[in-house]
Amino acid sequence: MTDTPPPPVTPNPWTALRRHTDARIALGRAGLSLPSAAHLAFQLDHARARDAVHLPLERAALHAALAQASGLEVLDLHSAAADRLEYLQRPDLGRRLDEASRALLAARPVTACDVGFVIADGLSARAVHEHAAALLTALLPRLDGWTPGPLALVEQGRVAIGDEIGAALGARLVVVLIGERPGLSSPDSLGLYLTWSPRPGRSDAERNCISNVRPAGLPYPAAAHRLAHLMNEARRRSLSGVGLKDDSEIARLPGGAGAGRNFLLGSG
Repeated sequence: MTDTPPPPVTPNPWTALRRHTDARIALGRAGLSLPSAAHLAFQLDHARARDAVHLPLERAALHAALAQASGLEVLDLHSAAADRLEYLQRPDLGRRLDEASRALLAARPVTACDVGFVIADGLSARAVHEHAAALLTALLPRLDGWTPGPLALVEQGRVAIGDEIGAALGARLVVVLIGERPGLSSPDSLGLYLTWSPRPGRSDAERNCISNVRPAGLPYPAAAHRLAHLMNEARRRSLSGVGLKDDSEIARLPGGAGAGRNFLLGSG
């Protein structure tokens, strides 16, 4: 009898788990290397991540989509980073506005508002193109009792630029929607950053973050629920950051003696 040659790819026993995650697990092997299909898929995802970093912001289309989704005035602003290359090489310039944007905000009458929304391209313009308007559509109906200011659309912006914008708008709280650093399975991840009493000089420890907002990650309704909860708690407690914990998903027992208690605490 002739021995049957082994298959070119040795399968991994965890293969069935791949249906639950985009992470690179159970890829199998060909000899001591990755199978060709897995290697080519890695190269494709790496190219998509690089493209997401360099994709230019489609300002006009996004401006229109945000205005329609929110019903708010949209201000077109720009950071002090003149172009994408400078933005990537000088993170500090992405954290503050250029002179034209500062002048535009200074010329506006300051009317205090409860919340200012900032939409920035960050490291993935694709994320804001695909998810920013949809997230606002899910969020705004949940904000009873909130008075929003104008929405700022910022090109070449980083998270901290929201502090300067929020202060200029007279906002009690600022929420920044920004394209996150692309991963090999998530080139379109949107991040949400919340800062109470925004002003230049705020640190990252004074912010709350909700990450990976996209249909394949944290869906819009769940992200909107979590963000609205944090906003309400930030206003109630007049703080954000490490002092404000996200307890929006704490499980509670339905009725009975244990109602209102975290089931993880038990009965003792």
